[in-house]
Amino acid sequence: MLLLAAFELVVLYSSVYVAGAIVLGSIEECDRLLGPVAPKAALVSSVALLSLVAMGLYQYHQRLYFSEAVVRLLVGLAFTCLALAILFYAYPPLMITRDIAAVAIGYALILLLVVRYFFVRTVDEHVFRRATLVYGAGERAGSIRSIRRRADRRGFKVVARVAAMGDTVIEDQGVLRTNGKSITDIAIEKGAEEIVVAMDDRRGNLPIRELLDARLNGIDVIDLLQFLERETGKIRVDLVSPGWLIFSPGFRRSRIRRFAKRALDLLVSGSLLVLAFPLMLLVALAIKIEDGLSAPVLYRQCRVGRGTTTFDVLKFRSMRVNAEADGQAVWASKNDDRVTRVGNFLRNSRLDEFPQMFNVFAGQMSIVGPRPERPEFVRDLQETIPYYSERHVVKPGVTGWAQLKYMYGASEEDAVEKLQYDLYYIKNQTILLDIMIILQTVEVVLWGKGAR
Repeated sequence: MLLLAAFELVVLYSSVYVAGAIVLGSIEECDRLLGPVAPKAALVSSVALLSLVAMGLYQYHQRLYFSEAVVRLLVGLAFTCLALAILFYAYPPLMITRDIAAVAIGYALILLLVVRYFFVRTVDEHVFRRATLVYGAGERAGSIRSIRRRADRRGFKVVARVAAMGDTVIEDQGVLRTNGKSITDIAIEKGAEEIVVAMDDRRGNLPIRELLDARLNGIDVIDLLQFLERETGKIRVDLVSPGWLIFSPGFRRSRIRRFAKRALDLLVSGSLLVLAFPLMLLVALAIKIEDGLSAPVLYRQCRVGRGTTTFDVLKFRSMRVNAEADGQAVWASKNDDRVTRVGNFLRNSRLDEFPQMFNVFAGQMSIVGPRPERPEFVRDLQETIPYYSERHVVKPGVTGWAQLKYMYGASEEDAVEKLQYDLYYIKNQTILLDIMIILQTVEVVLWGKGAR
């Protein structure tokens, strides 16, 4: 993904130079008439790349066909034109002429399609996959075989599966036995770049000497959970142990990180409240028109925040007023008959979430984090799902890693899946990851992913 982004950034940056040379005859003439080209090319390429990120074109595990990529490229470049028009209006010295802009966008579109087609057909399929030897053929090793989506296997290819001592072999086909050979010899013979230790029982069975030899021969040796975290973007709660959580890297919380995250929250929430205020007035008016002048616009609901403290989350009301007349908390379901006509549009477009910017501004929520759940659901889920309470060590978020990676959660099984993504986010949280999640949330909104 980084290499693809680098190639496409070069295309976007060069597009301004190429367009200037075509329209005005030379780069020197372009410099003379419009001023230095380099800063303008940097601006155009940066805005365009951010737009493509927001379209989900650099998601590592996304299963995206070339035809879908074409549509997203077109939408991303349209967003680029809109953003640049606003920037040029706000600061005219940055402006490039319409002729140059049109040629630059056309040139960029053609080359971006060529680059992406090449990557999808060749590089994505073969070049960057790690050759992986799985040491284990029991239940734990089965978690690797269960990764069946082609997009989720983008980073590795299993070149061998070797039965380990203490394993009950689940599927014998294709499983190798050591037969006197060392793991290092088998790995070298199969061309493995890494060994994933996926034994069912390590006690007294872990071949320390052989794994050390493999490591000294330049072959990476990693734990099953570390491998699954890297390849799936989540932490498997059915396999994890407290010891692994204690000793694995991550979960860093420094003052600088907390300050940077709070600054990002204030910047994004404040900007959205200012920019979206006219739209929020229109939403309020639509709710009033449908349900009457006396109907409430906002909906307050008790949710669990950081440290299991509770707060009232704000939303535009999308259900009828008596949606829970009996006082019982109910999961939202697909085609829920409690949702109003305006509410259905608000949910699909995610506009019902906008009032949560006030929660973010007040410090009760963050822009990025696990979604806050209701206390009634949290009490039940903490009793049945291991490590569920650990998601409350950070502020809940308006959007998050789990929302990007998984559909709307409306059951205990969904809660388990989303928890695994939440734990990954908590473990690996950085400001860069937050910014990427914010940008890619645009894709979720535009394509209506997981809305209910």
